[in-house]
Amino acid sequence: MRTLTARKKTGRRHPLASAALLMIGLVVAGGASVAVSTVANAEPAVAPHAQQLTAEDGELLFRANCASCHGLEAEGTEAGPSLIGVGAASVDFQVMTGRMPMAFQGPQAEQRDPQFTQEQSDAMGEYIAALAPGPDVPDAEWLDVSQVDDEGIARGGELFRINCAMCHNVAGAGGALTEGKWAPHLRDIDPVHVYEAMLTGPQNMPVFNDANISPEQKREIIAYLNYLDENPSVGGFDLGSLGPVSEGLFIWIFGLGGLVAVSVWLTSRPN
Repeated sequence: MRTLTARKKTGRRHPLASAALLMIGLVVAGGASVAVSTVANAEPAVAPHAQQLTAEDGELLFRANCASCHGLEAEGTEAGPSLIGVGAASVDFQVMTGRMPMAFQGPQAEQRDPQFTQEQSDAMGEYIAALAPGPDVPDAEWLDVSQVDDEGIARGGELFRINCAMCHNVAGAGGALTEGKWAPHLRDIDPVHVYEAMLTGPQNMPVFNDANISPEQKREIIAYLNYLDENPSVGGFDLGSLGPVSEGLFIWIFGLGGLVAVSVWLTSRPN
């Protein structure tokens, strides 16, 4: 009986065995995630370096890195839309914000470090622009916010609240959309990418062409976003600028929690 009991005790799993297995699983899963991310961020195949890249170089870059989804002639496939007529502005926005090439298929392309140089992106944009007319990269004068005065910034804020705040939040903090998609935050964004986003309507964003919002008004919106970057919240801690969601959660946890704690303390005191 003593031998049998000893065997039973010996065959028992240690209480920490499950925790150890869980930690090993997490480490393995984390390592696999890092490996996948490393592969996704690997440098794509590029054309030979040249001092001045041309549309022909852009075509080579496109065929090597984009054609698998968008087709050899940019006509589109089941994996990616047609790029005929999107213009150089769309190429510059998608490539230089790192959204393209996509790291993985999902509801929405995520912003990350660009995988190409500006020269390579310009060459691909030149190639795409040669296929069909489309929006071009904006001129530098429409990106110079120093030309916008305080009244222009105020007008830009009004335009932003009317046209953009319903998705991007009044403070430009972004927000959730449907089907796993989201409106990204607009803090510290390169002005050219803000302008190109309005001009081309990437992802779920509508197109705001010059007939809807003029170049001057686009510049005023960019100036307003720049104002938000340079001026912190005047109300103190902004709780992520997510509005009533984070503010309500703060009140429930700390406000009502504090009241309950004080009530318990008062009632626990001897009469």
